[in-house]
Amino acid sequence: MLSEHRITELDSGLRIVTEVMPSVRSAALGVFIGVGSTAETHEEAGLSHLIEHMLFRGTPRFESLEIDQIFDAMGAELNAGTGKESTSVYTRVLDNHLERAFDVIADMVWRPKFADEDLSAEREIVLEEIAMYEDDPQDKVFDVLGTAVFGDHPLGRAIIGRADVVAGTPAAGLAAFHGKRYVPGNVVVAAAGSVDHDALVAMVRDSSPAASPKIPHVATPVQLEARTQFLKKETEQYHVCLGAPGLARGDERRFALRILDNVLGGTSSSRLFVEIREKRGLAYAVYSFAAQYADTGQVGLYVGTRPDNVKTAMDVVRVELEKLRQDGIAADELERSKDNVKGRILLSLESTVARMNRLGSSLLSDMPLLSVDELEEKIDAVTLDDVLGLARELYAPERMSIVGIGTDESVFDKALAA
Repeated sequence: MLSEHRITELDSGLRIVTEVMPSVRSAALGVFIGVGSTAETHEEAGLSHLIEHMLFRGTPRFESLEIDQIFDAMGAELNAGTGKESTSVYTRVLDNHLERAFDVIADMVWRPKFADEDLSAEREIVLEEIAMYEDDPQDKVFDVLGTAVFGDHPLGRAIIGRADVVAGTPAAGLAAFHGKRYVPGNVVVAAAGSVDHDALVAMVRDSSPAASPKIPHVATPVQLEARTQFLKKETEQYHVCLGAPGLARGDERRFALRILDNVLGGTSSSRLFVEIREKRGLAYAVYSFAAQYADTGQVGLYVGTRPDNVKTAMDVVRVELEKLRQDGIAADELERSKDNVKGRILLSLESTVARMNRLGSSLLSDMPLLSVDELEEKIDAVTLDDVLGLARELYAPERMSIVGIGTDESVFDKALAA
């Protein structure tokens, strides 16, 4: 059962959310900032990710090596991540180290140095990361799919950014982007575990800057035209993705979508896994996925297979999607998927990091923090008709973009032919 969470909003607009777990001695702490790749223009593509890297390059109070040494001495890991719509910096420490950990993280978030020499070195690291990413077709194919599904919409761009932007943006430009986006009203501090809410609020109040204008979210239209794209690359396998726009994160049908995704390809007993991998041995990796964003979402599936198996694998995908759209799922699949989703939620809530992430990401995106009982009610309320309706809407053939990466486009084209 979830403990009751507490939320405090400062005059600056910064919000603090905590959840006490009495049985643990540790605390997971995270700072969530409402900036990711969708906040960038084409000319800024990659600045959110580059800033995330630069946060670790030191502040006027802490040198980069000193930050590492502080967290090493606490037996803790300090990490960060950039997404489509947010950036987070987070750690898990013993409760007696929480104040020290927050002091360092807050300084990193609010006061990074952006020194020219540090930026020059970090640019090279990020450029190597981009190069490594470009060499990995199993990752690259998802951004090819994003471009196919969302077109020129910011959701269609890669989070990692463009090499020319990373290489060419000066320190002043990076600092200006940080100054506009890293503002109190665009930030949530979250903690879960052995934590005192009032003490954390006092820490945040003492360390955060005064209020400054928050850049409002502006909904942008999503390109709904389905596309087919192929990227030629020397690979042993062909990496194929199908996808389409999905549900926005506030859509109440998201619980039905989680059930649908589970049955299609989200577990080791799902339809795609069983039919493509277990029965026919056509792939090692095959799965479906679903993501939700502020204004829309994405559904899709991935298959990685050898050239001689591409057409057979895609024929199976077509059959399974058609069966799903025509007949929906069976009653036993519905109940098994409900139990799976509830089990995953409850198991994840034994982790302080999972609880902290749930608190921070939900509050940052203005989503309700549902109790376990409320979550179970939402999941249990999903019906066979709910799932069938979503399958027919989201996986309609005319909505589906198809992309592939491999050595010969003709192999891809033949696999798509009915």
